Amino acid sequence: MIYLTFDAGYENGNVEKTLDILRREDVPAAFFILGNLVTSNTDLVKRMIVDGHLICNHTYSHKDMTKLTKLQFEEELQKMEAIFTEYTGEKLDKYYRPPEGRFSVENIQTANELGYKTFFWSFAYADWDNGAQMKSDVAMKKILDNLHNGEIMLLHPTSKTNAEIMRDLIRKLKQMGYKFATLEEL
Repeated sequence: MIYLTFDAGYENGNVEKTLDILRREDVPAAFFILGNLVTSNTDLVKRMIVDGHLICNHTYSHKDMTKLTKLQFEEELQKMEAIFTEYTGEKLDKYYRPPEGRFSVENIQTANELGYKTFFWSFAYADWDNGAQMKSDVAMKKILDNLHNGEIMLLHPTSKTNAEIMRDLIRKLKQMGYKFATLEEL
């Protein structure tokens, strides 16, 4: 089983390409999004909803949540919820991923008090820097070399490399006997 997750804060053409592939390959994913993506690319976020993906809270503005007071922490998550509902008319799925994986025990407790389940990842690679993308074959090898059952795979859909390899990666994983599941199934 693979749980495919993406952290997304903006669109650069690759998010839409990734969505196209996920739709064609019939693969569910969870998108942990920021406020900017909702306000700047509402139609893209609405498409994520229509395509059946989970749309989750990555905070409104991608701050280091460990440096915030409890009230500021709550405001980051609640502001993201409010802007999502305002722009899409939908409710955000109650899954939270801290920006850059930075967290404290208090952060997780506060997220839980707000009704969120906090999700990290069991595999990620340096794919977020658009100025330092790996070659496709290197990225594919890195992902496959670290593959494991029950993997929560974190990718960034803004990555040019990820958009290039996504179809082949999904097909390879299916060929290897992996199935794709949603965080709801964990």
